[in-house]
Amino acid sequence: MSEHHTHGKDVFNAVVPLGRELRDLIPDVYSAFAHLAKAAQTPGAVDAKTKEFIAFALAVGAHCDGCIASHARNLAKLKASEQEIAEVIGVCIQMMGGPGTVYGPRALAAFKSFNNPE
Repeated sequence: MSEHHTHGKDVFNAVVPLGRELRDLIPDVYSAFAHLAKAAQTPGAVDAKTKEFIAFALAVGAHCDGCIASHARNLAKLKASEQEIAEVIGVCIQMMGGPGTVYGPRALAAFKSFNNPE
């Protein structure tokens, strides 16, 4: 298994079934979260790709591998480039310092796992 898979597809695939199990127990919470996410991510004055970049950067800042994987996946679907991802991670490093140099590479690896079909 290559290094980048430990932070992207594998994390996503491990978290999704766990989320489904919890969702079955608290469906109203998950439904409300889904509505919030849809409302927040709907393009308006800020386009969808920019909103995903913001969510991706916040995921890096929160040190949330599952969130990083989810937003990396969305950015791959939105045709973000590796350079765009790198520059967003650069801002994360600026704002976070040392932790950004740990979670930034993990985030790039996650994006690459969704952006490079096997």
